[in-house]
Order: sequence, then structure tokens, then C-alpha cells
Amino acid sequence: MKMHIQTPPRLLELAGRSLLRDQALTMSTLEELPTELFPPLFMEAFSRRRCEALKLMVQAWPFLRLPLGSLMKRPCPETFQAVLDGLDALVTQRVRLRRWKLQVLDLQDVSENFWMVWSEVMVSGCFPNDMWNRKPVQDCPRMRGQQPFTVFIDLCLKNRTLDECLTCLFLWVKQREGLLHLCCKKLKMLGMPFHNIRNILKIVNLDCIQEVEMNCNWTLPVLAEFTPYLGQMGNLQKLDLSHVDVSHYVSPEKKKEFVTQFTSQFLKLRYLQKLYMNSVSFLEGHLDQLLSCLKTSLKILAITNCVLLESDLRHLSKCPSIGQLKTLDLTGIRLANFSLVPLQVLLEKVAGTLEYLDLDDCGIVDSQVNTILPALSRCFELTTFSFRGNPVSMATLENLLCHTIRLNNLCLELYPAPRESYDAGGTLCRSRFAQLGAELMGRVRDLREPKRILFCTDYCPRCGNRSFYDLELDQCCC
Repeated sequence: MKMHIQTPPRLLELAGRSLLRDQALTMSTLEELPTELFPPLFMEAFSRRRCEALKLMVQAWPFLRLPLGSLMKRPCPETFQAVLDGLDALVTQRVRLRRWKLQVLDLQDVSENFWMVWSEVMVSGCFPNDMWNRKPVQDCPRMRGQQPFTVFIDLCLKNRTLDECLTCLFLWVKQREGLLHLCCKKLKMLGMPFHNIRNILKIVNLDCIQEVEMNCNWTLPVLAEFTPYLGQMGNLQKLDLSHVDVSHYVSPEKKKEFVTQFTSQFLKLRYLQKLYMNSVSFLEGHLDQLLSCLKTSLKILAITNCVLLESDLRHLSKCPSIGQLKTLDLTGIRLANFSLVPLQVLLEKVAGTLEYLDLDDCGIVDSQVNTILPALSRCFELTTFSFRGNPVSMATLENLLCHTIRLNNLCLELYPAPRESYDAGGTLCRSRFAQLGAELMGRVRDLREPKRILFCTDYCPRCGNRSFYDLELDQCCC
């Protein structure tokens, strides 16, 4: 008979679980517990909702950080409160164990699942303590030097009210003001009323925030209420603002005041690299105010589905902060009646760095395209170019394709169906589109070997999708 002999790490794990099962965990047993047993034992206690055991284990945690976020896919308020109760003794310094190290509670939903990694190494017997003892100094300016206990969290405020766990956390942090820092790297505001958001912003350390996404259908006056908090986010690198409307009840004088309040905050954002503005109605005639307040070179600029004046485009082409752009997205900016000379100047300025260019649905017509072709043909770093939704002819498309011959880094090209694909009423003729698509694809292959190229129709009025031609016609779902 062949006997199965368990490895020492496995025996250690079973011994720890036995302690948990028999409810024999005490502070003295935890003091003597091998360090490598803490992670698997904590996972067991957390999954089984052993609140008293969790409280003790947090107080005796032998690592610098406790990455709780990846365990909270389905958070239980009772177990989370037990963790906070355990931390309370540390934060208020009522407990000082011999090997106490814990400095950070990490509630971020990290992609690397530390707990599963630990379970795997338990089998091998190799215990990477450094994985738990990494100091997240780079994540927060508050972590430099001797600092209070720190909680890291990414916030997504998409409901009108907070869930029970977040309510517990914010109450706990607020009641221990000065004893700890609540650091949020990524903040998403997707539906919560601003008066509730404001209460949260008063608790979070704003200078820790690096990414902000706002999509709450705010009016300009509400955005003006948010602007003082934006100015305190001194380490902000990415700002994504969507759906801000100028209320009909706002006078021109008030609008100017609100816009000035908002744009002046950019003077304080000295690390901003990525700026996205979608369906923001107050930019019309005011883009120069925002651009003049930028203090850094942007890597990404996306101004989409907004109304701009031709003067706004001129100011954009002259802005010193866009000379190092890697991404330029002007989707949905109506340029049909504009001179595209400013866009030509802009493309010339960023030709050495631009990797992604999106001019979808800009209404650009045949007579405008030639203006930008010389500058476009010198964007040698370009990997993605999208030009869908612009009503141009077969001849213009052929000319455009000729000017991309030398762009060897292009991996994806998206072009509109030729205007000849539609009848006089604007209805797509699928057989004609397939024929023209095949001709264009043949012309391209005569010039070069594209990596990925698609010719796309306008949106279908019934299903809202586009048809596209690659090597054959792919029809919309209706």
C-alpha cells in the first residue's frame, strides 16, 4: 500500500484551520503562529465569517499591508466591520504586539490576486514575504516619512446612496480624523447626487487622487460647486468629464463666471496628462480659457461630441501643452463649415508623437480633406486612424489612402463607406457598397499591405450599428 505523506506547509495550514475550527485563536496563540499561516488562515476566517477571529488576526497581522480588496467581491458588512474593529485597536494604539507591522489596509480591487498566489506557494513551501511587505510609497504623497495608518480604496459612486460597507468605512474614518489617511487613487462619479459626493470628498485625501471620471449629467452650476475640490487634487493625472449642460436659467454673465471657476483649477493640476471631455456644452467659445490654464504637456486629449467654434480650433492648434500628444480624439466635433488649416497645423505639431487619431463623425467633406493630407502623411508614429462617418467620395478616399502609404506603423484604419454607396435619399445600397469596398481594398493592396483596414457605413437607423467591409461585407444585425 502506497502511503501519502503531506508536506510540512500543508500540515501547518491544517493545524491553523484546526485552531480556527476549535475557536482556539487567542492573542497569545497568534503571537506564536508562523507568519506563513496568516494569509490562508485569514482567508478561511473571512470566508466563514468568523468575526472574532478576524478581529484578533488583524491586530496581530505580521505584514505591512492587508490587501482586503480582492477578497471583497461580495462584501459582508459583518466581516468588514470586524476588520475595522480589529484595526481600531491599532489605529488608536491600544494594542502593540511584538511583531506588529500593519501600516496599510488596501481595499483596491487589484488585478493580481495576492491571496490566490499565497495559496499556491503554500503548496510549494516558498513563502514570499516581500509580496506582503511592499511599501506603497509611490501611491500616495501622504506615505512619505512617518505617517498615520493609511487606507487605500478606489471609489465608484454609481448609486444614489452608499452600500453598507462603504457607509461603515466612511463613518469609521470620519470618527478617527487625524489618526489615519483615506487615500483614493481612482474616483468615479457616475450617478450619485452631488450633495452626497461632497460629504465623501470632505473625508478623502484629495491630493492622493490620480484619476477622476465624472458622468453624472451635471449642470454647469453643479460643476462649479465641484471645482474647489478639483483644485485640491494636486496629483491628478487623468480627468474624464462627460455630460455637463449649461442650464437655460444661467445668464451669460454667470456662465462666464462658472467657466472661469472651472478652468482656473487647471492651473493647480501640474501632473495632468490625460484629458477627456465628452458632451460638455460650455466649451463653445471658451476652449481658450481652459487651454491657457494647462501647465503640463498632455499625452491624451479627447474632446468629443461637443460644439466648438472655428476660433476654438485655432486656439487648440496654438496651445503649447499639446505638442507631445499621443492620442487626439475629436469624434463628433462638427467641422463641416470650418477651415481645416488649424487642424493641419495641429497635426504638424504632433506628427512626431501622435499614435492615435480619431476624426469620426466630424462631417468633413471632400473639399476639406486635401488641407490635412500633407500633415497626416508625416504622422509616422500613427498606429490607429479612424475617419468614419465623414461624407466623402470614392475619389477622395483613394487620395486619402495614397497619403497613408508611408505610415508603416498603422495597425488599424477605419474609413467611411464612399458617398456613392448611398442613394439620393441617403439609404445604403449594400451591393454597391460591397463593390466599392472591394475596389478600395484592391487599390490599397496595390499600394501597400495593410494590417487591418475597414470601410464602415453610417449608423443603421433601425439597429444603431454600422456595417463594414473588410475582405467581405459584414452586415448590421437587422
